[in-house]
Amino acid sequence: MKITLTGSIGNITKPLAEILVAKGHEVKIISSNADRAEEIKSLGAIPLIGSVSDTEFLKEVFSGADAIYTMVPPNFAAPKFRAYIKSIGENYAVAIKASGVKKVVNLSSVGADLPDGTGPIAGLYDVENIFASLDGVDVKHLRAGYFYINFLANVDMVKHANILGSNFGADSKLVLVHPRNIAEVAAEVLESDFTGKTIQYVASDDESTPADVAKVLGTAVGKPALPWIEFSDEDAFNGMVGAGLPEEIAKSYVEMGDAIRSNKLFVDYNKNRPALGNIKLKDFAAEFAAAYQN
Repeated sequence: MKITLTGSIGNITKPLAEILVAKGHEVKIISSNADRAEEIKSLGAIPLIGSVSDTEFLKEVFSGADAIYTMVPPNFAAPKFRAYIKSIGENYAVAIKASGVKKVVNLSSVGADLPDGTGPIAGLYDVENIFASLDGVDVKHLRAGYFYINFLANVDMVKHANILGSNFGADSKLVLVHPRNIAEVAAEVLESDFTGKTIQYVASDDESTPADVAKVLGTAVGKPALPWIEFSDEDAFNGMVGAGLPEEIAKSYVEMGDAIRSNKLFVDYNKNRPALGNIKLKDFAAEFAAAYQN
């Protein structure tokens, strides 16, 4: 197959490309960074250097593909985060229509069934609905859980404050996923003969709580008594802004934390639970410990 991937050589796209190349597919990877071209080539893929904000570029590079994988690259500089996410979805839809692509696998998120109150995920609700208008195009939305690697942003908190926490409680429900497990599912779906507009949840672990996360990750770094602390929304917001996040982004992530705290983020997931990936919290703990040592 001829498959075009967005996402440069990020946490999902890189292993996805490796899987697809190993299976003999012609893989092209879109990246806005020309410096990534050689690494893309080293994966056995073809670099396509340009921006997903450029619809003419997207029309050109999507043309001839049997299937594409779409995701919205993070842009913390965007003044309106949800509007930015929606705009990229609109760019993809325009290019998909113009290029004649018939199969699309789109990275979405747990909670994308909800129109608001979910922070950045609300933008993916918009993208799913934009793609729903693509006549004659089969679309599979991969609604992924909360990335394990999000906890890597908390290494300094563990090092210096001897806590782990957010604005949801220690006994909250979490649906966790490793990017490699998302890549494995994406590869499987891209090779399949899926039809219609459908969703598929992707998770690696849906039994762990934040308290479990603190215990497992703490143990991995020699702090087995590491507590999970629930912050107020105000403290969570101030902490993120103090760490350098723009206020718009911090506000969005506080809202997502509230959706986790209330458990509304996972209602539809619980009705459509998938087979779980093989990378568990204890496996990710080794990655966290390696980052902690650096």
